[in-house]
Amino acid sequence: MRGLRIILPAATRASLAAALVLVPTLAAGGVELKPGPSGRKVITNENEVQRATRLAPRLVEPRQDELIPLIERHARDRGLDPALVRAVVQAESGYNAAAVSNKGALGLMQLMPTTAVELAVASPFDPEENLRGGTRYLHGLLERFDGDVTLALAAYNAGPSAVERYGGVPPYPETVEYVRRVLSLWQGGDAPSVGPARRRPLPPARPVVWRRDGHRAHLTNIDH
Repeated sequence: MRGLRIILPAATRASLAAALVLVPTLAAGGVELKPGPSGRKVITNENEVQRATRLAPRLVEPRQDELIPLIERHARDRGLDPALVRAVVQAESGYNAAAVSNKGALGLMQLMPTTAVELAVASPFDPEENLRGGTRYLHGLLERFDGDVTLALAAYNAGPSAVERYGGVPPYPETVEYVRRVLSLWQGGDAPSVGPARRRPLPPARPVVWRRDGHRAHLTNIDH
């Protein structure tokens, strides 16, 4: 039995040839056939994460005037100046509760995921939770740096260990500009220039010696 031969019109043959050339290219780019909503096959290069993101409910953005009472309440609860917290929120997210930075900071006060966990913030994009955690964190930094707002803001941006390591505002352009901007927003005008700190020289080490305490001897570098 001879093979069946089908003669197709020239236009159809051209379309089929183009499709056969295109299939390997699409497969290389991650494009595949998937069932669509109606059950028909559709060509897509959307992965499962992209699809879940597209179909997820969008967070409704609260308006700035709706956030002000919330900010002021959380600021007062932590003994903070509401104007300072508002300045931090504006500098961090521009009052965007769904903001995500290129470093992964989240929400109004741009909490890093690890910081959010430490502050028991389960939903960083929820304004109530984000402000509760962010004001708690800012309050803790002010306590850590003896109420010095400049150092607390520098620590909020660069981390407290960096501020302690440099003995002041770390010499990072982003941090220097961040502190300047928040102070300017807080004070309602031009803030004083914020210069990066220089490393403080470590005090000379005291010699470690043996000292006798009653019937026991121990090593120490503390003068008696």
